[in-house]
Amino acid sequence: MKDRMLAGQEYMANDPDLIADGRRAAALTARYNAELDPDARRELLGELLGSVGPNTSIRSDLRCDYGYNVHVGANVFVNWGAVLLDVGRITIGDFVQFGPNVQLLTATHPLDAGRRREGWEGSAPITIGDDVWFGGGVIVLPGVTVGARTVVGAGAVVTKDLPEGVLALGNPARVVREIG
Repeated sequence: MKDRMLAGQEYMANDPDLIADGRRAAALTARYNAELDPDARRELLGELLGSVGPNTSIRSDLRCDYGYNVHVGANVFVNWGAVLLDVGRITIGDFVQFGPNVQLLTATHPLDAGRRREGWEGSAPITIGDDVWFGGGVIVLPGVTVGARTVVGAGAVVTKDLPEGVLALGNPARVVREIG
């Protein structure tokens, strides 16, 4: 099921291997969120995430589904309360900044109620370019790419791709101007 999940195909969320992976991530995030020693936190983050670059800081309370589908670049700052629903791949570039309570949501669900009741889900990856800044409470939906040097204002809901070097605001997020 993991291969189907990562390929963006529908998969069964109640697959025993995925449940075990989710429990592993829950245990690691609980330890990470409770740990105060910076070196121990860095080690736990390296164990949890697929990859993490140098000089990256992720504050507690971090939440993720599996962790191994999250790839974070160098010199990234993630403020409190980040939610990284990584049933699909999440790629975060270098020098990215998150305000508090940012959510990256890769999970998709069938519109058909019967398929949802059966436990089917899907995913679409999220890619964040270098030097992006998300204000507090930004939500990024499945399948979105945010171009380098883009700023997304607090509370925005990003429903579609954003180009490089723009300021986007609102729900849904709309480009209001280019950033020089």
